[in-house]
Amino acid sequence: MALSDLVNTFGTDLLHRYGARVHKLALHAGFTCPNRDGSKGRGGCTFCNNVSFSPGATGAPSLAEQIAAGRAVVLKRTGARRFLAYFQAYTNTYDDVQRLGALYRQALTEPDVIGLSVGTRPDCVPDAVLDLLAGLRAEGYEIWLELGLQSAFDHTLDRVNRGHHFSDYRRAVRAARLRGLPVCTHLIIGLPGEGRDAALGSLERVLDLGTDGLKLHPLHVVQHTSLAHQWRRGGYQPLSLDSYIGIAADLIERTPADIVYHRVTGTASRDILLAPEWCSKKWIVLNGIERELARRGSRQGTLAGEQPRLACAGLIG
Repeated sequence: MALSDLVNTFGTDLLHRYGARVHKLALHAGFTCPNRDGSKGRGGCTFCNNVSFSPGATGAPSLAEQIAAGRAVVLKRTGARRFLAYFQAYTNTYDDVQRLGALYRQALTEPDVIGLSVGTRPDCVPDAVLDLLAGLRAEGYEIWLELGLQSAFDHTLDRVNRGHHFSDYRRAVRAARLRGLPVCTHLIIGLPGEGRDAALGSLERVLDLGTDGLKLHPLHVVQHTSLAHQWRRGGYQPLSLDSYIGIAADLIERTPADIVYHRVTGTASRDILLAPEWCSKKWIVLNGIERELARRGSRQGTLAGEQPRLACAGLIG
């Protein structure tokens, strides 16, 4: 049994809709972030590696070069011949809309790129950008708006210095859905002060508002971050592998079967990862989630509609 037998995965969804493998190609277009440049704050989120950030670095590969390099790797590894350009690094809607349009269309000029996934913050999706993405979707491209919510609770967002609140996410989702734009919501499991109840509470609030896709990430501690200092002082204890697997399975079985899981874990490079060590081993996590769902005799949607509202009532904020 594979994880895709139990979870509605993005890869399988694309395979069914396009009749062929479609793979994401991660791109760095040199954007910054309002939580770095001073418009919202400086220093970024407590878990974000500032040292790795180099917007517009001289000599950085062009989008075409990044796509070519990614294509070669993916073709050799998976045989995929269709791709989504994934604007991943930092806030990929945080610029002049004309420049954004030029960058998005530059990626779409590649004949085997069938669409875009655009990663951004909930407070950085003005109407003009949503109209741009909706226009591209109307032309027949596969378009996803990926919103980094991370937690649905404002006190947690403040604690990790996100610089936005759940109300920003609510507005962004409603505006996107008015335009027919599919939304993929990112949630981090294991943020400081959060456990299973908070993760289930975030899922409940996201599902109540409506989303088309989900990404789950474990919180990992990487070098040169505020979180790393907190961890070294004993102020943050990462989740164990078993705890993450259990919480991820809890969320998956409470997610309606028609929602697409773009990811159920995330990894960090060994070069910068401090803790937990298992965050460098994607397949251990994926296999663990599959085994846990199978052990429970469960799958995505088995407990949909059974979010524990009373357990999370005190977390709203």
